[in-house]
Amino acid sequence: MKNILTVIRNNYSEIFKIILLIISVILIVSLFPKEGKFKYEFQNGKPWKHNDLIAPFDFAIQKSDIEIEAEQTKALKNLKPYFNFNNDIAEQKKQDFLLEFEKKWNVKYPDKRIFNKIKKNISTISIDIIDSLFSCGILELHPAIDKKPFDYSIIIIKNNIAEEKQLKQFFTVQSAEKFIHSELNKKNILDTVVLLPMLQNILTQNVIYDRKKSENEKDILISNISLTRGMVQLDQRIISKGELITNEKFMILESLKKEYEGQLGESSNYYLILIGQIILVSIALICLILFLLFFRKEIFDSTKKLTLILLLIIFMVFLTSITIKFNANYLYIVPLCLAPIVIRAFFDTRLALFVHLITIIIICFLVPNSLEFEFLQLVAGIITIISVVNLQKRSQFFVTSVYIFLTYSIINIGMTLIHEGKIDNIDLMQFGLYGASAVLTLFAYPLIFIFEKIFGFITDVSLIEYSDTNNKLLRELASKAPGTFQHSIQVANLSEEALVEIGGNALLARTGALYHDIGKSDMPKYFIENQSGRYNPHDELNYNESAKIIISHVIKGIEKAKKHSLPEQIIDFIRTHHGTKKTDYFYNLYLNSSLEKNIDEHDFMYHGPIPFSKETSVVMMADAVEAASRSLKNPNEENINELVEKIIDKQLELKQFMNSDITLKEITKVKKIFKRNLLNINHIRMEYPDIN
Repeated sequence: MKNILTVIRNNYSEIFKIILLIISVILIVSLFPKEGKFKYEFQNGKPWKHNDLIAPFDFAIQKSDIEIEAEQTKALKNLKPYFNFNNDIAEQKKQDFLLEFEKKWNVKYPDKRIFNKIKKNISTISIDIIDSLFSCGILELHPAIDKKPFDYSIIIIKNNIAEEKQLKQFFTVQSAEKFIHSELNKKNILDTVVLLPMLQNILTQNVIYDRKKSENEKDILISNISLTRGMVQLDQRIISKGELITNEKFMILESLKKEYEGQLGESSNYYLILIGQIILVSIALICLILFLLFFRKEIFDSTKKLTLILLLIIFMVFLTSITIKFNANYLYIVPLCLAPIVIRAFFDTRLALFVHLITIIIICFLVPNSLEFEFLQLVAGIITIISVVNLQKRSQFFVTSVYIFLTYSIINIGMTLIHEGKIDNIDLMQFGLYGASAVLTLFAYPLIFIFEKIFGFITDVSLIEYSDTNNKLLRELASKAPGTFQHSIQVANLSEEALVEIGGNALLARTGALYHDIGKSDMPKYFIENQSGRYNPHDELNYNESAKIIISHVIKGIEKAKKHSLPEQIIDFIRTHHGTKKTDYFYNLYLNSSLEKNIDEHDFMYHGPIPFSKETSVVMMADAVEAASRSLKNPNEENINELVEKIIDKQLELKQFMNSDITLKEITKVKKIFKRNLLNINHIRMEYPDIN
């Protein structure tokens, strides 16, 4: 057990990477469909590229969606809506009318004996009108019969008997009112003022639309439509090699593909399919790991960087998977070009292309027409990467999205011409999907920001924003410590040019150099570059106190940087720009003035750490050289050469670069660049050799 724990402790980083890889494979495979995949690729209108295809089993030829939809439309044209005829309404309305009629008649004619005969006659006529209306039927105006001609037939269910009738055989509420007017006029009823409103009030639709019955009939009609047309028998030749795939052959091949994949998914081969998916996904991710191991070792060694890359791949597969499950027609709306943009923002173009390629290879196992899909996405990814080679402005994201849309569109036109041989069949809806995908690619910017915060990385776009001298911290430094600000700008210029020459992140070095001395803004007068006149506050302090104040600008700078949420990569320059060197000026003064033999050197030493990268090493060199060059009384070529050599050699002697990956050859190049630039800063012309 102890040995196992020792092995885990000594190899925890490699073990974690293996676990991370296994988790990634599991997550990706879980997004895959769990049915088999047809092993042949084919396209309508193109020749069959494979060997002769023989039917491996009996299967039905499926109709296309267009065919089924056309048959459904034709069948539904003959569908007649169902209405229920309600007999009870007529009796109820007659009773309501007689009660109302009796009441109003008695109020108007209190002497019943005089008008009894007239009353009975009017009542009989009214009841006859009501019977005529409700026996014929007052039809409900429903959308099912809206704008239908008068001879349109419907099905009436009356006393559980269905009968077909035309619309003109029924009353509507409006035509019923006209009928009442007409009948009252025919009978010469004089007192229509009382009678007409009562008859109008009883008008109620008694022929009501039967939604349930109508829907049932609709479902029966649709279910009776066959989804297949014909059968292909076992061992029947389906298509020969080189034969053109016509519409008929295409439907047979599509039917075989669906049946084949369905049978694999339902059989005991499920686990074999799962194993196959695990193998293929694992191989793809292992290729990525090998690429990182041999060509990007620093990324492979970083667990956070490896996690970001794998997380991005899983995210792209996830988006594609849910889109296909929702509707495969929207496949090209997935912004797969997000991945290379994000990878390029954090790393380099070569890795961005490789990650995009691995992502597309994995996704090809999910999508139909995978060859076309791979070509389209690969070319779009290449164009995307080319457009963000120098990612320095946010506006580049908009330009990139335009390039993506144009790439998709042009390739789509080319593929349509190959398949169809004419431009008329170009699907304009597809261009809408490409446009949506291009717009969604703009989410790369917030996604980069999120990854920066989660993983603590920093991109060139962010570095450019931080290196803006109008930044709050830099403006404060320029205002409170103008000498330090000018010194920081010169250090930034020297560092940037040196990193361009020897190879490294020049933008990171420039940005770090601008902030390396921000701690001096709290006590600017204690640093010589900010002093004016003869007054020096160090004259009032002992050497230990002066050294402590000088050393404290590193701690104060770190605190200030963290307070303003600067990235750790920039704070590293503040931590390391003096390494573990001593404040030689005050240390030497203390040595000369002190009678003590045992001096604690730590009181005069910076707390480190020492530089751990090319960038931080170059900034340390540039900081020391630039500051020392200001003290030269006669800054000629000889003095500057001697100064640069002396300072950097001293740093080497103190082993300040032992944790950095910078080489002696690169340090020699840095020296030359510093000498040249310091000569230019001091406006010194090179001495020309004499002619012998």
